[in-house]
Amino acid sequence: KLFWNVWQDWRKYMKNKRYFPMFIDLSDKKIVVVGGGNIATRRIRTLLQFTRNITAIAPKSTMELQELGKTGYVNLITRPVKRSDFDMAYMVIDWKLNDEIYRVCKEEGIYVNVADDKSKCDFYFPGIYMKDEVVIGITASGLDHSRAKKVRLAIQEAMEASDGEDRSAE
Repeated sequence: KLFWNVWQDWRKYMKNKRYFPMFIDLSDKKIVVVGGGNIATRRIRTLLQFTRNITAIAPKSTMELQELGKTGYVNLITRPVKRSDFDMAYMVIDWKLNDEIYRVCKEEGIYVNVADDKSKCDFYFPGIYMKDEVVIGITASGLDHSRAKKVRLAIQEAMEASDGEDRSAE
């Protein structure tokens, strides 16, 4: 009975826990993205606005990701991922990280985001709006991606509308 109550409390906590929004300097941090599909490519495109220290590892990849690899924006490794790929990594982003690699990341203190398993996320990859010096990150705590996208688009519209306002009175 006691175990069951503790388990229920833990599940409630895990379901409702909130993540602290934090802006960090990634410029000198090693980021590893496992996967070469559309989602990985989209995340890499976003990360490239903050760092050039990105390694993407996948047996297959999108044409855009291959081009980023050829031009040197991303270190593209075309093979399955292995444990040594995470040496000195600060952050690992993946769609379906295997349990062994997830365990290694946790043991090594590497921030990890497994997109298809909320329980294996140290952080959520936010929707981002950037204009000049303003950077806004939006998340719906991994629960409602379409809502987060709607909020990001609303912020984008508001920011673009404010660019057209007369600021001479400031």
